[in-house]
Amino acid sequence: MTDPWVALEPGTDPAERTRMLRRAHETFTEAGTVARPVRSVVADSWRRSARAGVGPDGSATVELVDGDLGAYRAEHPLARVMPLFRELMGTFAADGEHLLAVCDAHGRLLWVEGHPTTRRQAGRMNFVPGARWAETAMGTNAPGTAVAVDRPVQVFAAEHFIRRVQPWTCAAAPVHDPRTGRVLGAVDITGGDGLAHPHSLGFVQAVARAAESQLALLIPERPASDTPELTVLGRDEAQLLTGGRKVRLSRRHSEILVLLARHPEGLTGDELLCALYEDESVTPVTLRAELARLRRVVGPDVLDSRPYRLRVPVESDVAIVERRLETGAITAAARAYAGPLLPGSQAPAVVRLRRRLTDGLRTALIARRDPDLLTDWAHAPWGEDDLEIWRALAAVRPTANVRARLAALEGELAVPAPRPGGAGRWGGASA
Repeated sequence: MTDPWVALEPGTDPAERTRMLRRAHETFTEAGTVARPVRSVVADSWRRSARAGVGPDGSATVELVDGDLGAYRAEHPLARVMPLFRELMGTFAADGEHLLAVCDAHGRLLWVEGHPTTRRQAGRMNFVPGARWAETAMGTNAPGTAVAVDRPVQVFAAEHFIRRVQPWTCAAAPVHDPRTGRVLGAVDITGGDGLAHPHSLGFVQAVARAAESQLALLIPERPASDTPELTVLGRDEAQLLTGGRKVRLSRRHSEILVLLARHPEGLTGDELLCALYEDESVTPVTLRAELARLRRVVGPDVLDSRPYRLRVPVESDVAIVERRLETGAITAAARAYAGPLLPGSQAPAVVRLRRRLTDGLRTALIARRDPDLLTDWAHAPWGEDDLEIWRALAAVRPTANVRARLAALEGELAVPAPRPGGAGRWGGASA
């Protein structure tokens, strides 16, 4: 295979390759060993799927229906380029009895369109709008894996991790926000073996790039009058988007902006000193020098003094997660949570805010008992050693891998498993 991202090169017998892949899939699901001729991208995806607790006989869960689906789609950035997707891919999908599908950055299908008969067949495996096809939920599949690895990918027949999906072939490519570079979702073409051709992968990649170009025209750089945006989750140095420019801040400046964004009324110098420094020997002069440097970085129109405050409202990803938690939008809150707040910060007030935000979201996820949300958290860098999350996941998705990881964590932390029949702290999850 000269290109590991292409599922089936010209001249390969599809039937013979399907038979070989089915044997390799059986070997992996029974013994955990990847045999030839499985491509490396598929082998890696199978391993991730197994670690996430996906079973080969699983099925997709529909998370968004009716009004919720309509409202979410209407607000999603990819709604702006759906006419382009239909123009470029609609005829190809209809004539070839294929499907055009678009998912969000979490693998949820937003649109599934194309040949009516093919749509009915795909509906039997819940390949429908609102269903979650993330790799952590449905194993190896083109839209979910394209989002997971952030590059175009083709999945052929028994390369799919879940058996009921193995009659299908698909190719998908991620679509990025041209302003921030973050993944918005993926565009996918799904159908029969005829899609297992290098041209289908190149086609869907070209469509994704065309969508990004159109988004760049539809979403121009924001004028200076727009609300500045502060991104601090999952990163030690904040990014401030203001006046159409991106500013990367030092750790101390990041901490100051986080605190001032939380206190629009402003903070005195003494209040900031207590919030920022554990060492009581730090003097007000040091703080004033730090604020002077920050003012030079962000501009005089952003930062004011006496008291120290922001002259304009600043939107932060912390505030977005908090608002969604307050309204009970747990899935949306988890989607916006990119990691702990300034994880390397030791500023007392930042540490308290970080702990409060993380604990609030964790508590909500455990109470929701959604296996996919718990799986996403457990396999994130900040959740891989989270004993309570793994116990909650074991209660709702007690696969062998999940139980093995839970037992290992309890052994490492020397924590006894809850007694059978007893209610553990999180509702009796057991190993």
